[in-house]
Amino acid sequence: MRVLWITAALVFALDQASKIYIVQVLGLAERLRIDVWPPYLTLRMAWNRGVNFGLLSNDSDLGRWLLIGVALAIAAGVAIWMARGAHRPVALVAGGLLVGGALGNVIDRLVYGAVADFLNMSCCGIDNPYAFNVADIAIFAGALGLFAFTGRENTP
Repeated sequence: MRVLWITAALVFALDQASKIYIVQVLGLAERLRIDVWPPYLTLRMAWNRGVNFGLLSNDSDLGRWLLIGVALAIAAGVAIWMARGAHRPVALVAGGLLVGGALGNVIDRLVYGAVADFLNMSCCGIDNPYAFNVADIAIFAGALGLFAFTGRENTP
């Protein structure tokens, strides 16, 4: 379990540090766009009040608190699941990625009222309108890792 908590702490710290630096220090919240390596990497400010890609967006406090509750329940569920079984270290890392990312986005909802998304990547003539953040990457990689690296421990 130590691996899970170390991974979660590192993801959480990286996510929050990147948001503080990019949104506040670089002033992306006011500038709204910073071209880093166009079109491949652009920083675009997006306040996500929903889930992935702004789905289920809701400006109400009830919606915000509901999403906070869901994220905390998922993080707790993954931690409990990992604690109750013998899992390979790679599965614990995957669990830590998901937990750390979920907690990073929870902090955004508590502090800003929405998740701060800012990474935008486009390529090959396709203009991607969506932005994401470090926590989103970790959540996706963690969920994929849990799918790939768990469930076979008890298989003959």
